[in-house]
Amino acid sequence: MAAICVIVAGFLFRISYVEWIAVLIVIGMVFSAEIFNSSIERIADFIQPAKDGRIRDIKDLGSAAVLVTAITAAVIGIMIFLPKIIELV
Repeated sequence: MAAICVIVAGFLFRISYVEWIAVLIVIGMVFSAEIFNSSIERIADFIQPAKDGRIRDIKDLGSAAVLVTAITAAVIGIMIFLPKIIELV
């Protein structure tokens, strides 16, 4: 949903070609991180269905990677869109 909103905002604010590249790269990074994290979680559940602290830690690391990627995407989005929003005000 966030990716759709950002893409719509990109058209509304008429972001530049380079800004589009940055936006699309970070959207792809977040989707990729989510896919990798889901893969890690499914493999971990397959290997060890019972609760295990080591598996929990592995899953937490995968989730942390998604969080770091999402924060990076948010910062880039702020850098691109905040100046355009300020211009409107």
